[in-house]
Amino acid sequence: MIHHLFLPLIVPLFGAGVATIISRRQLWVRVIALAATLFNLGYGIWLLVTIATAGRQVTQAAGWVAPFGITLMADGLSAIMLALTALLTLVTIMFSFVTIEARQERFYYYPLLLLLMFGCSGAFLTGDLFNLYVWFEILLVASFGLITLGGSRAQLEGGLKYVVLNLFGSLCFLVGAGLVYGVAGTLNMAHLAERLNTVQQPSLVTAVAGFFLVAFGSKAALAPLFFWLPASYHTPSIAVTALFGGLLSKVGIYALYRVFGTVFQRELTWLAPLILLVAGVTMVVGVIGAMAQVNVRRILAFHIVSQVGYMAMGLGLAGTVGLAAGILFMAHNIVVKTALFLIGGAAEHLTGTGELKQMGGMARREPALAVLWLLASFALVGIPPLSGFFGKLGLIQAGVAREQWLIVGVAAGVSLFTLFSMLKIWNEVFWKKAYSDMSHLPRAGVGLLAPAAVLVLVSIAMGLGAAPALEYSTMAAEQALDTVGLVRDVCGADGCDAVELAVAR
Repeated sequence: MIHHLFLPLIVPLFGAGVATIISRRQLWVRVIALAATLFNLGYGIWLLVTIATAGRQVTQAAGWVAPFGITLMADGLSAIMLALTALLTLVTIMFSFVTIEARQERFYYYPLLLLLMFGCSGAFLTGDLFNLYVWFEILLVASFGLITLGGSRAQLEGGLKYVVLNLFGSLCFLVGAGLVYGVAGTLNMAHLAERLNTVQQPSLVTAVAGFFLVAFGSKAALAPLFFWLPASYHTPSIAVTALFGGLLSKVGIYALYRVFGTVFQRELTWLAPLILLVAGVTMVVGVIGAMAQVNVRRILAFHIVSQVGYMAMGLGLAGTVGLAAGILFMAHNIVVKTALFLIGGAAEHLTGTGELKQMGGMARREPALAVLWLLASFALVGIPPLSGFFGKLGLIQAGVAREQWLIVGVAAGVSLFTLFSMLKIWNEVFWKKAYSDMSHLPRAGVGLLAPAAVLVLVSIAMGLGAAPALEYSTMAAEQALDTVGLVRDVCGADGCDAVELAVAR
């Protein structure tokens, strides 16, 4: 058993508990938050290497044998998401040191960040559908605390919309879990992958898969259940917006990749045309919404919706090549979207507003910030040799190979509109002359620039190292779709049903 898989769960939970107890000692709370996050980042990087050399890692809680008890498993997809979660939490904490008020810190800000990392890490490592539901609820509680921290009217309204739609997704998830348990008698993913292929009522399984598509689609902000995201993500503090924008909707995409890649492979083939349709609509609606906005954070929030459509496209192409391109694009987008929120947030922090018509002149006053924005924007649009180019190229190539010309055309066209909306921010915030005297405004220090600079450098590295990045994404996609290997690693060579029969005897 690979018991080290519990470490990225134990460390942030323990850190959150200790930070809560000593919440009045803010320096030590910051140190604990940094230490726990650095541990998870180091572990995530180590796990990336370990899985590439040793394959999938699996363990069971409390000595139970699979498919009984709590299963933790990590493959390439899990490791990518675990490492990126820790990286995003780290840069968010760094940015928070400069931008978060002491009053907000005292209301358990850093313990909530660690609890969010705890919930996300558990969702990426679990091998059981019910426990996936539990991890979603943990991260929902933490995210609701963060989105309403400060108690302003806008935050409470945004938090209400956020919670209501996420609770709807959770309800669909719970109903789907109950139905699939009724059909298969298990919620262990490996056991489900083994049993659902023998179910004599495939239409019933397809209907159950539809509940999971709605549940995770709403959490990922796929059309038509996307409206909660741009209505809520611009309301919390800048640091929280950046973390949410880069990470939370991708947890929903991860769940779609995991459940449809592992549990509902047959249903994925049947539902692929619907998923591609939803992906295309999501791309178009998101980018149109972005072009209509006049606030930096709202523009970027709508771009989250649009970019999620590309990730759903990878799933809808229903194969290793499409899923690999989707994983690569998701990893790129997690990094770049967070960087854009941090850069736009830094400009908002300096000027005191995020409204385009009240900003300007930042390129002359803060050239380093302007360069970071250009690089991150070009990466988001997909200009070579930055990371976004290779993710989109992979998706388009996979679409061409499948002869899905419509979604390929939509993906290419939406990129042009994305460029237009990003140039609008550049023109209004950075290039145009300032609308008022900026001499009295603070300057961007290292604390504001460094977090975004780290992510931009990661994006550049992903672009320059596109070949190994795509190779790893392909390995992750193959592992995610390898149900035979999953059953063997979790339950043994004879399978989960054999273990269940042996225990029954």
